[in-house]
Order: sequence, then C-alpha cells, then structure tokens
Amino acid sequence: MLVVGLTGGIAAGKSTVAAMFAARGAAVVDADRIAHSLQEPGQPCYHRIVEAFGTAVLDAEGRIDRRRLGARVFDDPDARKRLEAILHPPIREACQREIHAAEASGQRVCVVNAALILEAGQQGHYDALVVVTAPEKAQVDRLVRLRGLTEGEAQKRLTSQWPTAAKTALADYVIDNGGDLAATEEQVDRVYAALTGTTPPGGERGGQKRLDKLPGAP
Repeated sequence: MLVVGLTGGIAAGKSTVAAMFAARGAAVVDADRIAHSLQEPGQPCYHRIVEAFGTAVLDAEGRIDRRRLGARVFDDPDARKRLEAILHPPIREACQREIHAAEASGQRVCVVNAALILEAGQQGHYDALVVVTAPEKAQVDRLVRLRGLTEGEAQKRLTSQWPTAAKTALADYVIDNGGDLAATEEQVDRVYAALTGTTPPGGERGGQKRLDKLPGAP
C-alpha cells in the first residue's frame, strides 16, 4: 500500500482535497480529527493540556476551546512546543493504527492529512508527499470567515508554519486550491492517477507539478 502525506498551510484546503481523494477510493487518515478526539474531556491529553495551560483554555462546558488554546500557543513558541510534545506522539500512534487498518483492508492508497508533516520532520515516513496551496489572502479570508479569527490571529497562524515555497520545494505533487473546485478536482484526478498508475479522466496527467518520482515509478 502507498502511504501518502497530504499537507499544506492552514486553511489551504487540505480537508477538501482529502475528501476528493477519498471519493476516488483512497483511505484517508485525518490527523486533525484525531487531535480533536484526543482533547475530549476524559482523555489523557485533555488532562495534560489543562495541567500545562490552566483552565483558561476551557469553554463554559469544560471542553478545550481550540481558539483560546491557539491564541495562547501561537503567541509563545515555548508554549507551542509544550503542546506539540503532549499531542504529537499520540497523534502519530493513532495515525499508524489507522494506516495499518487500511492496509489490512486491502487499500491501494492511504492519504494521511496532517498539517505539520514538514515542520515535524516526518516527510521521510511517506512514500509520496502532496502539498496543497492557496494564495495567502484566500487563507486569511477562510480563517476569518470560517473559523471566526481576526485578521491578526489569522496572520499569526500563517507565520507559525513553514512558508508555502519551502513546502512545495519538498513536494512530490502540488495541488493549487486557490481557484474553483472543478480545477482542484482535475488536479486530484491527475495526482491520484499518477499514484495508482492509471489514466485520469480526460487523458494524460500533464500540467501537474511533479518534483520527484515515486519509488518504482517510470
């Protein structure tokens, strides 16, 4: 089974692209979904986060408020490292379990949707790396419109991650999600065809940026 890392800047549209891969038959492991579940009340990570950052990161119902927690860690690199030390190991373990389950079920391709593959130095764990991009303005607009952040908060989130150019320089495939969904779908078709060795709808896969060949690819 081919294990593919799917990453990109915040609000670039990774989840949208992951859903498109799933529609084409790939298994999808969503690291953000796993992170959410690990922060639920009663989970070990929940208790460790509250111990590390205090009850100020909780909402009125006693659940971790991701916006409050995000504001705390994005203002403080040391705090962000503490949070990553709490969350990253169990996230990786849970992802690995889901990857093994996908392989056991006979899947040909498993896409792992994770925001910090490159920042965490995890790219070597994947057979191929797909980076999703979008113009910075579109990312900021999405964070403000869909997540309720201020423009200042959105900019902090963007600058806390690697620049897009640094990510695309290490990508095997780049999907530009700055246009309409139809254009993104066409790119996903080409990438999935390349991963599976099939022909995409409409013929050849020309036009998709490909920086390196996959292991065993012609």
